[in-house]
Amino acid sequence: MRTFETGEITLREVREHVWEIPAEGGMEVPARVFASEALLEEIADDRTLRQLKNATHLPGIRKYAICMPDGHQGYGFPVGGVAGIDAETGCISPGAIGYDINCGVRMLRTDLEYDDVRGREEELVEALFEAIPSGLGGGGVIDGDHGALEAALERGVEWCLEAGYAVESDLEHCEDNGVRRDADPDAVPQRAKDRGQNQMGSLGSGNHFLEVQRVAEVFDGATADAYGLGDEQVVVLIHCGSRGLGHQLCTEYLRRIEDAHGELLDRLPDKELAAAPAGSELAEAYYGAMCAAINFAWVNRQLITHRTRAVFAETFDEPWEALGMELLYDVAHNVAKKETHDVDGEDRELYVHRKGATRAFPAGRPEVPAAYRDVGQPVIIPGSMGAGSYVLRGGARSLDVSFGSTAHGAGRLMSRTRAKDEFRGGDVRDELRDREVYLKAQNGATIAEEAPGVYKDVDEVVRVSEALGIGDPVVRVEPVCNIKG
Repeated sequence: MRTFETGEITLREVREHVWEIPAEGGMEVPARVFASEALLEEIADDRTLRQLKNATHLPGIRKYAICMPDGHQGYGFPVGGVAGIDAETGCISPGAIGYDINCGVRMLRTDLEYDDVRGREEELVEALFEAIPSGLGGGGVIDGDHGALEAALERGVEWCLEAGYAVESDLEHCEDNGVRRDADPDAVPQRAKDRGQNQMGSLGSGNHFLEVQRVAEVFDGATADAYGLGDEQVVVLIHCGSRGLGHQLCTEYLRRIEDAHGELLDRLPDKELAAAPAGSELAEAYYGAMCAAINFAWVNRQLITHRTRAVFAETFDEPWEALGMELLYDVAHNVAKKETHDVDGEDRELYVHRKGATRAFPAGRPEVPAAYRDVGQPVIIPGSMGAGSYVLRGGARSLDVSFGSTAHGAGRLMSRTRAKDEFRGGDVRDELRDREVYLKAQNGATIAEEAPGVYKDVDEVVRVSEALGIGDPVVRVEPVCNIKG
């Protein structure tokens, strides 16, 4: 049996690409890392493994704590982390979900081919940048008022449909049909609502983006057909979350939980894992508030979709419907959801925490939209601005191996501070232009922070996912133009 040692932590390889930290001391379960040796070396370069080991101390955690192949250090709980925690006897941890609740991705299909866009990339990227709010602070596709915000928090994309910003198929092709029924807008702190009200329909900053892409390679023709994807097809990828609303919500509930449940916090090795016991007043309040933030983030991406369709319609002088701009899928990657999973031969309801990890349910699972139920859930894995991204389908082994989850992207290799020391935004933009990738951003620092060299090899991340049977490649897409905050 091979081992991997780093500092005080020793991992043993239980099978190919599965490395385990055995349970010891106060660990409730083992910790598992899904990675090739090359990726494991990168994952071990920061506090990811220590954070993963710490997470195994959370009360009620089942089977094992998991780090996906794109994992890196986060707040308390690693980005790329998954934990299934008993919804009756366990707890819910905001740190294991993240500040940007329902940060996620959606992909729009089009009937355009790459040749239809070539020569018009600059026109398109300028129009998208002008039309879609981005960057720090306020400003959105709509001027949100109290009624619109409350409706978005409660009804998600259903409100967008009623207000004319969505069509029925948008709901059908969104995780949970674009609405969490457990949402409780009254549990969302007022300061969070104040921050979110004027950010409805905005990308924000950091690693969030809108990217026009082309399908460069098809791996699974039958599934690609089911997803409506083909060679050289133009698609649009949108990546953003709940903006200031989600961040403020997480901040306030962390403080409340720390104050109310100090006895649990004292038992955990890191206060950033602060958790509310299942069934407690704070656990119920946080879950309802988090579900409302999930709805807000889906509305955010839907409003950006509405504006994107308008830009394409004007640029190509055809209605967006005639351009075939249908939603392929929208999937979250910073959430905790009550799901039923097999634990030691018994179905148990769990809070499945996915932080920088994507749901990846296989064919047949009832939560998968009817259009895709025979082939499996679409899984969207963004790469960097200079690398390809992927569409996978949920793998047949995902429920057994990873609580129905896989990676959410390439995963960072270096901090934003170090990235700005090593890269210059203008140089990155020029290098991408030489590769026929057109980029528009609010400033050069954002470009430097998100330079292609900042990220892991997305091809290797996807290769490990496929080898483990948790996500199967369907197509690879390459960037054409990109806008960022």
